[in-house]
Amino acid sequence: MIDMERRRLIDHFEAVLLLCCAFLISSAAGAFRGHVSDDTGLRRGLTETGRQIFDVTKYGAVANNERKDNVQAFMKTWVAACRNSNAPAKIVIPTGAFLVGPVVFQGPCKSSEPIVIEVQGTVKATTDVSDYSSPEWFSFEFVNGLVLTGKGTFDGQGPKVWHYNDCKTNPNCQHLASSLRFSNVNNAYVEGITSLNSKWFHFFIYESKNITLNNVKITAPAESPNTDGIHISASTSVNVTNTAIATGDDCIGIVQDCHNIYITNVTCGPGHGISVGSLGKWSYDKGVSNIVVRNCTLVNTTNGARIKTWGGTTSGEATGIIYENIIMKNVKNPIIIDQNYGRKNQPSKWKIKDVHFRNIKGTSASKVSISLGCSSLFPCEVVEMSNINLSYGGTKFATTATDSVCANAKVANSGSNPVPCSSKGPTVPSAQSTFE
Repeated sequence: MIDMERRRLIDHFEAVLLLCCAFLISSAAGAFRGHVSDDTGLRRGLTETGRQIFDVTKYGAVANNERKDNVQAFMKTWVAACRNSNAPAKIVIPTGAFLVGPVVFQGPCKSSEPIVIEVQGTVKATTDVSDYSSPEWFSFEFVNGLVLTGKGTFDGQGPKVWHYNDCKTNPNCQHLASSLRFSNVNNAYVEGITSLNSKWFHFFIYESKNITLNNVKITAPAESPNTDGIHISASTSVNVTNTAIATGDDCIGIVQDCHNIYITNVTCGPGHGISVGSLGKWSYDKGVSNIVVRNCTLVNTTNGARIKTWGGTTSGEATGIIYENIIMKNVKNPIIIDQNYGRKNQPSKWKIKDVHFRNIKGTSASKVSISLGCSSLFPCEVVEMSNINLSYGGTKFATTATDSVCANAKVANSGSNPVPCSSKGPTVPSAQSTFE
């Protein structure tokens, strides 16, 4: 009964998200076709009638000039469109390459309509790390109603600064800049854009609500440091769909105080997988709940479906987590719970329960395809393994059979290969990010 109720709630949540997504898409389409809506308030969506266009080049931005930092022109455009205009506004970044240093787009905006930013060209980050007093490049703050769209690219120019990242050897390292940060942003829709070679995270979603990323492309080399594709923290109702992520860290990281997160139709690889956590490193970390990862494909990643918590003094709970309909292709750790992440000599005080791995198939790059390393203080409870079929895809071993190892996990199995917890041996530690 519990699982049926969980399924009902998840299906309802999915339907609500799809309706919201469809509303935003149709509203945006109406805006660009000149359709007018008769609804009131923010729910009217986007309308072309009365929408004022703010082109960054009209405020002094110059394309294709590597010596011209356009930060002031971009700021002037935002202030004019958001802070000084009562009319519905659309900011246009036209074709061409625009060099821009760190910029903060802060609300609230005057208009009750969502503000639209259409990126047609390429926005390139400055590469002098002294420009960045805090680790963000493009920041959206305190905005209610935002549409970021277009076929353009945000190029963080990471290859020119990654060598400054010394976090592997320096615990007090200075973080580089995330490309796109959403802080205290509500009701935002991001579609079509590309994030290329971020200095640090590509997308950082923090203390925000009702955020949708659809048809986004995220690209950085496998060896790029700490380039998480989408890092979600302290946020509720975040939807990521139809997105391709290739990067050097977690494709998607869902960390503390996140609830009602829905990931679907995402391709991940290279990267470190789609992870819940890490949790428990910081004293302020809070629990997570209702996380759904569905209909995703992971290719040549170090991890697949991963949950990770730290040992130490902090405690919390991770509950209501579903990984379902997942394809693994040459993934090193296809299914992994690692509660010995970070502080190896201290048991984790985090409780993991109500976790479901369903319909997960494909190939493992290692002999151990399932590793459930749960806390000795708080064993994992209600862990479902259903219709799992993972085979060894390498050449080191003669057989394609894989192993499943467990510690402190209470597992319910239904038709899984390998049989959960059927092999002896230690659980597998997952590679640690230098940030987490």
